[in-house]
Amino acid sequence: MCVSSGPARFSGTTLYGGRCEHPEHGHIEVLGYQNTAVNLADGPNSMLLHLPATGMTRANFIPVGRHTDVLTRMANAAGPVAVAAAGSVAWMDAEPVEVFEHDVYTIVLAADPTRIPEALHQVPAHQRPTVSPGLFRFYADAFPRHTIALCCFDNAEAAQAKPLLLWYHPNDPDRIVLPALDSHTGGVPDLDAPVQTAHQVLLGTPNGFPVTYGPGMRHKLRTFLPDAVIGVDSYDLLPNGDFAISVADLASLDTENFHDLGHALLHRVRP
Repeated sequence: MCVSSGPARFSGTTLYGGRCEHPEHGHIEVLGYQNTAVNLADGPNSMLLHLPATGMTRANFIPVGRHTDVLTRMANAAGPVAVAAAGSVAWMDAEPVEVFEHDVYTIVLAADPTRIPEALHQVPAHQRPTVSPGLFRFYADAFPRHTIALCCFDNAEAAQAKPLLLWYHPNDPDRIVLPALDSHTGGVPDLDAPVQTAHQVLLGTPNGFPVTYGPGMRHKLRTFLPDAVIGVDSYDLLPNGDFAISVADLASLDTENFHDLGHALLHRVRP
């Protein structure tokens, strides 16, 4: 469940999405993402994430430090159940492209993905992928008012990545949308082809299962994390696209009715 710039195999994907009231940033959405990557390209590779927010910078990437199991602890608390999810503007003014190091990745962050190629020379050679220009054009057309993160890695580092954790003010106040578009060939994702999923989706909600985090967690990191979560585990053939759930529907879920309603409320959406 990922889009890569070259051939790759991704497994064990975990996605987290939740809203919270942050003491500094106010009402925000937090996205968590982690997988196990096997690079099948001849050289460096990358994965692309389309983030449903504008105005993002490196400051929106939250260091997890030694708490590399933060998403695992959420998943363990949620006790996910298997479920099959059903399918269901002009580009903003150009903003600078930002290139920075985060964990094992060199991240190229852009409001306009068609500007990413001009910044790739800033990526260290051992991590610099070859990316089809058509892939950037696809993201520009399909995901206006998004921020695109190109997460570059080399063969040795792919399996050592910590979970990505980001915060932002979401475009859609009424719906949580988690990036889950799938294509592991380096080409443009085929929106008409179903994809095999192997992932967990975790959703922060006060009505969920309480999460116990590791000892010694910094207060700054803890303020971004949920007190309780609900989880969905899926290994089904699904329509290609993102996962979404309305904030109102998420608020209606709890540990008592999740088994009955969770499969109906979390659904796939296409760009």
